[in-house]
This record gives sequence, C-alpha cells and structure tokens, in this order.
Amino acid sequence: MPDAAWGERLERLRAAGFVGRAAPLAAIKGSVDGLQPHRVHLVHGPGGIGKTSLLDAAQRVGHAATRTVLRLDARDVVGSPDSVMRWYQPAAGAETPTLLLIDGYELLTPLDEWFRAVFLPTLPSETVTVLAGRAPPSDGWWLDAGWRALAATHELEPLDAAESDSLLGGLGVPQTARSELIRLSTGHPLVLVLLAEASRRRPGLADFADAPDVVSRLCARIMDDVPTPAHRLGLATCAHAAQATQDLLRRTVGDDAEPVWAWLAARPYVRQGPFGLYLHDVVRGLFEAEFRHRSPEAYLGLHRTVREYFAQRVDDPGEPHSLRAATEILLLHRRSPLGRDVADLPSATVPPVERATAADHGWMLDLLQRTQGERTARLAERWFADVAGSGYRIVVPGGPRAFAYHGYLDAPPDDLDDPVASAIWHLVDAHGALRPGERIHVNRFGGVEGSLTDPLMLLVSGTSNAFEWRRHTAAWTFLVAPAPEHYGPFFEYLGMRHMLTLDLGDGPVGGWGWDRRRLDVDGMFEMMAQRELSGESGPPPTELLKPAPLGRADFDRAVRAALTALRRPDVLAGSPLLGTALAGAGEPDDLADVLISAIAGLSSEPRGAEHRRVLERTYLRGAPSQEAAAELLDLPFSTYRRHLGQAVQRLCDVLWAVEIGAVSAARTEQKLSRDRPGG
Repeated sequence: MPDAAWGERLERLRAAGFVGRAAPLAAIKGSVDGLQPHRVHLVHGPGGIGKTSLLDAAQRVGHAATRTVLRLDARDVVGSPDSVMRWYQPAAGAETPTLLLIDGYELLTPLDEWFRAVFLPTLPSETVTVLAGRAPPSDGWWLDAGWRALAATHELEPLDAAESDSLLGGLGVPQTARSELIRLSTGHPLVLVLLAEASRRRPGLADFADAPDVVSRLCARIMDDVPTPAHRLGLATCAHAAQATQDLLRRTVGDDAEPVWAWLAARPYVRQGPFGLYLHDVVRGLFEAEFRHRSPEAYLGLHRTVREYFAQRVDDPGEPHSLRAATEILLLHRRSPLGRDVADLPSATVPPVERATAADHGWMLDLLQRTQGERTARLAERWFADVAGSGYRIVVPGGPRAFAYHGYLDAPPDDLDDPVASAIWHLVDAHGALRPGERIHVNRFGGVEGSLTDPLMLLVSGTSNAFEWRRHTAAWTFLVAPAPEHYGPFFEYLGMRHMLTLDLGDGPVGGWGWDRRRLDVDGMFEMMAQRELSGESGPPPTELLKPAPLGRADFDRAVRAALTALRRPDVLAGSPLLGTALAGAGEPDDLADVLISAIAGLSSEPRGAEHRRVLERTYLRGAPSQEAAAELLDLPFSTYRRHLGQAVQRLCDVLWAVEIGAVSAARTEQKLSRDRPGG
C-alpha cells in the first residue's frame, strides 16, 4: 500500500479518536471559514491536556478548507526570528490562504513580543495562526487594543464525564471499568489514555498508588521542569494543601518561599485561588502519589507540618481566615470513608464556611422543615433560642445553601423537650458523668439543599466541628446526624462511638459520642494525623487515652499530695494528676511546672500575694516543718494554718478550672518564666 494511503488512514483514525474541544475547534474553524474576525487563537493548558490533539484537528479543518497548512513544533527550532522565518518561507508565496499551527509556544516566550509586533502583522490578512503552549498568554495580548480584538484565548480544561467515557470507549475500555478511571483522571486526556493502558494489565485499577509506573510517566510529561529540591518540596506543599500560601511555604521550604512561590505561580498546572495557589486536581493526585511512593518519611513530615500550620491558624484568635484553616484540615481526610465526598470539593470552588447569625435562622428552619420534617424544625427552633449556641452556614449566590448548628448542655435539657438531647444527657451520665463546671458539646442539626449526603453537608459540619473543638472546651462531644448509615463510618474513623439511634417520625438520626477527658483535642488531632494517611478506623489507640477523669474531691486530694512532692519526680510519677489536663504530655516535670506556675500566678488576684507567699514558703523553699514555715513568715501558727488552708483551696480552684477546660494549662504556664521563683 502506498505511503500516502497509510497517511490518509492514520488521519482518519486520529479524527475518529478525537473527543471534545468543540468550542475552541469551532472558533478556529470560524476563522478559517472567514466567519469571525479572530486571526490568532491562543491555546493553553498543562502538559497532556490535549493541545497537540487540538492542533491535529485544526490541521484537518485547514486541509478541508483547502488552505496551505504549515505546522511547527517549537522543540525543533532554535528560538530566534531567523529560524521562525525559515520555517514560514514555504508558505510565503502560497496561492491559497495559510493556516499556521505552532505547538510548544512556551518555548518561544523570548519571541512573544516579536510575534505580536513584527511577524504576525506582516502576514496576509487571511492568515489564521494557532499558538498552543502550556503558559497562559502574556499580558501584551490583551493590553494591546488591536490584539484584544483579533486574538482569541482558549484554556483547555479537562474533558467532562461524557467526553471521558467516549474517549475510554474508543480505547476499548469496558463500560464497567470506565467510571473509576474517569474519577481518577478527572478528565485529563493523557491520564485517561495511560490509565486505560494500565487497566488492561491490572483490572480494577482505582488509585494512582496502584500504578506507580503510570504516575512516574505522567509526572515526567506534566511536571518536567522542577529545578531544585526546594521547588519540588514547594510543589508537594501545594499538592498537599488545598490552597497553599507563601506563609505555609515558609514552614516547608524556609527562606526559599518567595522564589518558590513565584515559580509555582508561573506553572501552567497551578492556579491562584482566593486563599492561595492550588493544583489541577489530577496533578495534585499524581504528585501526591509520586511523592508518597518516592519518600514516605518526607511525605509524613510534610503532612504533619501542613496540619500543624492550619491547626495553629484555627487556634489564633487574631487570624481572619480561621474557618478557612479549619476547612483545610477537613480536606486532608482524603482516605477517610467519605474520601469521595472530600474529592468532590475541588480546591478552586470550595465555598467558604461562615458564622451564621440570628438573621439566618429563618431559612435554616425552613430548610430543615423541607428536608427533615416539621418536628425536627420545631426542635431546632428551641435550640436556636440559646445564645450560647453557634451556627455556621454556606451560602452560594444563586445556588445551594447548607448549615450546621452546635449547642452546649450543662444541665438536664428539660426545657428543650428534645428526645435526642435527653438521651445524650442520660448516656453521658451513665458513661462518664459531668463534673462541676463541665458541659457537653452537641453538633445537633445540619441541613443542606437536596440530598442529605451532599458534600456541602460534610463541608459545613466538618469545618465547624474542627473550629468548635479547638476554640471551645467541653467534657463530651456528640455528633448527631441524619442519614446515619452514610455518616456513621466517618464518625467511627474519627474514633467516636455510636451511642444512640432515634426516629422522631422524620427518619432515623444517629449519635456518636467522644469523651474528651479521655482523649483530648490534641490527642484527637494526633490520631487523625495518622488516620488521614492510613484510613484506619475504630476506637482510639489505648496509648492516647487518659485514665477516667477524677471527681472534684479526688482531684483536690491529689493536688494536696502533689504539693508535698514538688521536688520529688519519683513520687510525682505516681500522682493521679498525671492523667489530667494539668500534666500535658504526662511527665512529672510537666505537672510540677504547672503547679509551680499556678502558685506564682496567684499573686495577680486579691489577697493572692499572701496565698503565693504561704504556699512558696511551705512547699518550695524547704521549710523543715509547718511550724518553721509559720515562724519564717512571722505568723502565729493558727493564723498560718488558716492562711495555708485558704491558699491550698484557692490553688485547687485554679487548677480545677484548668482540668475542666475553663482555663488552659498553657495560659497558666505562660507566667512561669517571669513569675516563678528564680525565673
């Protein structure tokens, strides 16, 4: 068969396999047919997105219109005006209008101004030019009024689900295997092609980790210009966080943050969102898989750094975007039972979670009535009347709305007349009753337009939970959810225990409980740092659990005993206080530091200086007996004993406030360096 026949057959096969890109191809055809004024088409997108395939299709359009078609791959020429002119020379005397196609235009960036100012303006007016490259067009194309009218820009996005299905069908992938490949590829054409090839060798492919060879080939094609290890780590940071800021980069790449940020911002696969830089979803997945496979220890270190950074942003009362930081923490749960829901919240379009106000209660109640029934709405109205409660909302202009509501119980909830609240109160009483000053946090209501399993429900509830946990103390947390069969596995992945299921007539709701005195918030976040990577579920590991909480009387006795052993770490090692909030990491030295700094802190209270003086003389300055301490303080012994009893009781009150979360141990310890004797 002659070569020409083979070439024709090859073109027919290429045409048959071409999928999507209807809009840019129609625009190019319109210019070729003289139906629209654009004479230059600027096509851009990351590697493998289909720019070359679009140029193939444009070439077929040119041939069908009997145009002279001249095509250039920028990799084949030296980037100079002379080399471009030599390439163009065969078309200079063509009798028919010309279609010029240039691939890899990013390699000709130094000539971009020359193209606009010299080369293109000298071409015959019927000439149509398509410049395809990875980088978006430079500012000169739209700042110039002439080019603004004569040039059209086309950013190639991933294929949609139908186009992806059609491409896989043409590659011979069975219908039953396509949905997983479409989800994994997010419509990136090159990824679809390579996954189709890999799935023939490994049926059931469902994760990039299952195909490391495909990952390495794709990374080499899409991300082929990473100059230094710092830039690679910056790219990994941008892949791991939903949106990465320069502040976050300083945590991961240090002094290189500014140049790495500038480099990332210029990559064709990186976009700039309202809260930082983010990667195309498929590039994120690829680089995450590549980095984790290549350097698992570095990947774990990066994960912890990113997580700690956002947790600190949530904790900081001066942080203007603390709820966004809480959302970033939620978006790390990619391997959870609701990992698909997390994946359905793409970085570019995650709507912000905001604090709700009383003005939102009307639509929140209406939404509950429409989606969960009238009785649920009536119960919510009673909860909403509590000023201590907190509402959070997602409002998408012209689109869906969602909310979550959090309340607190510190007494039997008889006034709420809510069977769920009453059940929670009795469950806590049975499994770890509240102590004086403690309360229960309840994520009681959530609503969303449409299906209760819409990812927006996870977004508003997950974000607000992380925020409430880190900002507000409680002895217990209960998460109450409709659609319990959907959300239950996620709560169990969080280490919570299923403790109730009730049907109030509008469908079942489930309740999952967490005794925060046994596993504090820092312990919960430590556990999740592991589970976000492993996907493990079930009860928390025993090494993270603290002993059952002390009652107030036992707590006071333990404080009195610990005071007599402040200089004896061996004795403090047996103190019951090591299982309380006072002990931090559970070490005797930590406990001693909190006790000593609490004594020092008493001096800021009325009569506190007297309390501090008697405690320090008795327990810190080595008086051999109470009689000797009274003599050194120049007090009658009976007066000394009275003052000591009052001082110890006041110290117990202060430390109890730390134990139940009313005051943090960190705040108590902050005074240590300036107030502690010898500090």
